[in-house]
Amino acid sequence: MERGPGGEAMQYIRMYAGDDGQTHFEDVQIELSANGSSETSKLFNGAGIIFRTSPADQLVDWHHAPRRQFVITLSGEAEVEGANGEKRHIGPGTILLAEDLTGKGHITRGLGTQERVSLFIPLSD
Repeated sequence: MERGPGGEAMQYIRMYAGDDGQTHFEDVQIELSANGSSETSKLFNGAGIIFRTSPADQLVDWHHAPRRQFVITLSGEAEVEGANGEKRHIGPGTILLAEDLTGKGHITRGLGTQERVSLFIPLSD
């Protein structure tokens, strides 16, 4: 079964550079397997954790992800825009896998009035 803490499906947003050099988004369901009385995903190999705070009005113009990494928003909100104009809302509990290491990249805009607190987990594989 693939459910989050509130019963919803667990997923992350994959942000990647396509063959066209544009940043695209894909919703990826997290596959879970029974593990005693819980369900767990496969192991993702990480290389540490980075804690980050960003101002509510932050604007980071066109840029690439510096490495393959999960970005988990704990509080605050942002909008991520791909080069094709598609936008994704990022809020508390959103998990984003940033893999757009090439191409045009993306824009990140802070939303609302609360600073954004997030965890970055660089992947080692």
